[in-house]
Amino acid sequence: METVEPMVTPAINVHELTKNYGPVLAVDQVSFEVRPGELVGFLGPNGAGKSTTMRILTTFLPASSGYAWVAGFDVMYQSMEVRQRIGYLPESVPLYPEMRVGEYLSYRARLKGVERTGRTARLDYCMSKCRIKEVKNRLLGTLSKGYRQRVGLADSLLADPPVLILDEPTSGLDPLQIRETLNAIKELGGQHTVLLSTHILSEVDKVCERVIIINKGRIKFDGTLRSITDREPILEVEVRGPLEIVTRFLQEQPEIASVKVASVSEDLTAFEIKTKDRKDLRESLAVRLAARQWPIRRLDLKRASLEDVYTSVVRQDEQTVLAPSAPEPVPAA
Repeated sequence: METVEPMVTPAINVHELTKNYGPVLAVDQVSFEVRPGELVGFLGPNGAGKSTTMRILTTFLPASSGYAWVAGFDVMYQSMEVRQRIGYLPESVPLYPEMRVGEYLSYRARLKGVERTGRTARLDYCMSKCRIKEVKNRLLGTLSKGYRQRVGLADSLLADPPVLILDEPTSGLDPLQIRETLNAIKELGGQHTVLLSTHILSEVDKVCERVIIINKGRIKFDGTLRSITDREPILEVEVRGPLEIVTRFLQEQPEIASVKVASVSEDLTAFEIKTKDRKDLRESLAVRLAARQWPIRRLDLKRASLEDVYTSVVRQDEQTVLAPSAPEPVPAA
């Protein structure tokens, strides 16, 4: 008898979301889902639409069209219910500079309805988690940007919300603080649904299970990091020899599925080779090329990475924009 997986309501559900700023189309029919407990990286270059999408999800901005639900509630028509179930860290954290860290977080906890009986313990937990206990008596206006960012992260955790939306949470942090913050965010996965925006791909590699890439207002990639690393590896070969003869020789090898010429410089040619059944042919291919007396400059097995996918998406869009348009027809005299 087949087992049927129970239906799980997405923690974040976005359907054809669109946002216009006058004539500028910032978000263009974006659709995606995030399951409960997922830790998802939301990537894209500056102006791609990341922050706009996050502001719509957190009810800071209305959408021009489309729908979005967070924790099962509509961000447009049930905004108060959404706000009660999210923790939001904006890129620039708004703080009261004349307040001290501890009293500010206590004030925020009261605003968020944290029960009085457990409030002190919750404040202590959030400050410990974000490594700010040592500055709890400092004025917010005297803190560095890194500390202000961590105060904002602690604020987002106060009410123990099921959904966390973090826009550039490591902005302004030093390397040690970045590592500590990423570890804290990774520990939150499973207990909370986390949508994390960043420009630093290595951060996503360290903490996220899945990545969504947006560019020019549209989703260009949505998949797990495992699906990227499981892609077919490419054998990169640089060899000196006559181009046509070397190419034909490689194509005739029974274990090779395809051969692509990547670049040519005088008698040095770079090839990108895909093998059958994902075989690693580095050793045997080196022997065969050496037997033909063709010097090998490089022979590497390259596996796909998040950086490859991100670069491919962004460059593809750039090339589309830069491609020359067809000349307009000249009207008949």
